[in-house]
Amino acid sequence: MHIVSDRGMDLSPEQMEGLTIHQAPLLIELDGKSYVSGVDIQPDEFYDLLPKAQGLPTTSLPSPGEFAQIFRELAKTDPEILCVHISSGLSATYNSANEGAKLVPEAHVTFFDTMTLSGAEGWHVEAAARAANAGWSMEQILNLLHQVRQATDTIYTLPDLKYLIHGGRISHIKGLLASVLNIKPIIGVGKEDGKYYQRGQARTFPRAMAKLVDVVAEQHGAGTPLRMQVMHTNNLAGVAEIKALFDARFPVSWLPPKVVAPVLGAHTGLGLVGVAYAPLSAYPQLP
Repeated sequence: MHIVSDRGMDLSPEQMEGLTIHQAPLLIELDGKSYVSGVDIQPDEFYDLLPKAQGLPTTSLPSPGEFAQIFRELAKTDPEILCVHISSGLSATYNSANEGAKLVPEAHVTFFDTMTLSGAEGWHVEAAARAANAGWSMEQILNLLHQVRQATDTIYTLPDLKYLIHGGRISHIKGLLASVLNIKPIIGVGKEDGKYYQRGQARTFPRAMAKLVDVVAEQHGAGTPLRMQVMHTNNLAGVAEIKALFDARFPVSWLPPKVVAPVLGAHTGLGLVGVAYAPLSAYPQLP
């Protein structure tokens, strides 16, 4: 079985070790140049370029033809393919992959919509790849992915809203008004539709990080053992701060922090700090 995902997912090198994951390209255009996120440009390079750019970046997704090419090549060695993708509520990547599969009848492609992105999407991909390595059936892996999706949440805050507004991702949470008022939102991803929703707000970025921890505590109760991973866009000070805030209120099993993929950072800008998290009691045992 082959595992296919996209460049909207984030996994640390430690999590990737021993796993074979095929990632469809996601493109960034910045100042007239095009890059494949994570291939032509790495996170450190992208976040170094971003503040110097003349304009705001734009992104584009793989065409059905590009997905068809991936599926056609993989089917030569094994027709069984599982696609685990970024939320269809935030990107059309999932739909493009579906259309691409129709062009390759020799491939048996199964799809799973993670309804999330970044580190939380990576958790799904990691689970699928580890289970595939262990010889699990497609039905068993899909059941595992449903458990991961049900247990896992994503939440983040960021100091500058202009990138999210430019990308059209937060129009329904009054992004422009929040920007004018200099409000720092706490944003989560809905499990039902995979779209962004405001889960709180604060007047300053440090207060927003503290409020983010409050939101998680309201959801699961302080003291609940959590599985957690910090995601950030070139904000190491924010990583240290958010970890300290969580460690003060929860017993946390930390995964290595991860810089957010450039194609996602193009929609958030610098300074974002967020977490993928799940209660340890609800997170399934991975093979």
